Amino acid sequence: MLNRVVLIGRTTKDPDLKYTPSGVAVGQMTLAVDRPFTRDGEKEVDFLPVVMWRQLAETVANYVRKGKLVAVEGRIQVRNYENNEGRRIYVTEVIADNVRFLEPANREGHSNQDPFANDSKPIDIDDSDLPF
Repeated sequence: MLNRVVLIGRTTKDPDLKYTPSGVAVGQMTLAVDRPFTRDGEKEVDFLPVVMWRQLAETVANYVRKGKLVAVEGRIQVRNYENNEGRRIYVTEVIADNVRFLEPANREGHSNQDPFANDSKPIDIDDSDLPF
């Protein structure tokens, strides 16, 4: 049997980072993932809860922001609990083993997609220096 999921989507808000009483980092985010188009040509989107633990949770919280395109690898897990009214509540979520950043970081101190974007001076190259 195999429980493996790979998702590519955009984060709906900045990831939430908390720590358990024993000091273990746990992060949560919601991933918006497109479905195939419907018969009417409309796009449908699923909003999937993703849980990350330990170093992965801290890394994602530090580098991922709302709207970023990421790939999540992990497994589907169903947990349940009893609410204040005594009803059993079931929660299905993705437990991430790996999160890959599919877009370059923004300009807030991180790398830029085009390192020459602000370089407006043309480069003068002497044709005699070319080997062809």
